[in-house]
Amino acid sequence: MTATIASTPAGRTSVAADRLDGSTGRRRRGRPRHPSKGKAPLQRGNALVYFVALVVIALMLAPVAYIIVGGFRTNSQITVDPAGLPNPWNLQNYIDVITGGVFWNQVLNSTIAAVVTTFGVVALGLMASYVIARYEFRGRGVLYSVFAAGLMFPMTVAITPLYIVVKSIGLMNSLGGVILPQIAFALPTTIIILVPFLRAIPREIEEAAFIDGCSRLGFFWRMVVRLAMPGVITVGILAFIASWNSYLLPLFILNNEAGFTLPLGVQAFSSQYSVDTAKVLAFTSLSMIPALVFFSLFERRIVGGLTGAVKG
Repeated sequence: MTATIASTPAGRTSVAADRLDGSTGRRRRGRPRHPSKGKAPLQRGNALVYFVALVVIALMLAPVAYIIVGGFRTNSQITVDPAGLPNPWNLQNYIDVITGGVFWNQVLNSTIAAVVTTFGVVALGLMASYVIARYEFRGRGVLYSVFAAGLMFPMTVAITPLYIVVKSIGLMNSLGGVILPQIAFALPTTIIILVPFLRAIPREIEEAAFIDGCSRLGFFWRMVVRLAMPGVITVGILAFIASWNSYLLPLFILNNEAGFTLPLGVQAFSSQYSVDTAKVLAFTSLSMIPALVFFSLFERRIVGGLTGAVKG
């Protein structure tokens, strides 16, 4: 292929490619390419996507911002101008909530429930996923399908029989009655995410470990856990946030106010101080800030873990 330069009437030069026809042996002149052609529609499309994304983000963050800012207002300000900014800014609502013992007791209950639930989900889910992903046995596909079918049964569907079971084993009004069902209902999602990670571990690594004298349990703790760490972090974050925001199950299990978690505490506080809207907004914002901060810090971990699960 050779290139020729042809002069145009306007005095400009254009580069055209001469191609050799294999059948006739003649050279045929190609049309000049325009690299800029098609970029403008693409840029307009990207601008539209960014605009829609910004609108969606604004619609999602507006209620959160309203609740947080509303905690800095007084009840009279909210009554006169519900959509206005605080004038002046009032810190007393947040001070009253933070200095009260009820809020921190509920934070402790939520933290205990979330941490224990996360540990149980990660430990049991990782072990079950390892068996399903790495061992050949009869009924393995059926077992995996059973866990996958668990995604179709949310906790709201099974709340009545779940209440009966928890009551029959004597776990009413205790965090244990909340933690165990949360672990059980989080296992299907955990196994669906972790199994592709564990299947993607090369068999050669396992064989090399066994040749070096590593046992199956040692290979699991030394190699599998480390290699599947992105998926482990992902399922741990999802389990923690789900437990922290859980409302329906604690509502049925916990009847003693001393054992309330934060979602139940917000409901009880809003009922007790129904006329003090500003203080209710302050309590609500303080209750949701930990989950928002936790999710924001580990957002990339969640996306990376789910991406790895899809690729696997």
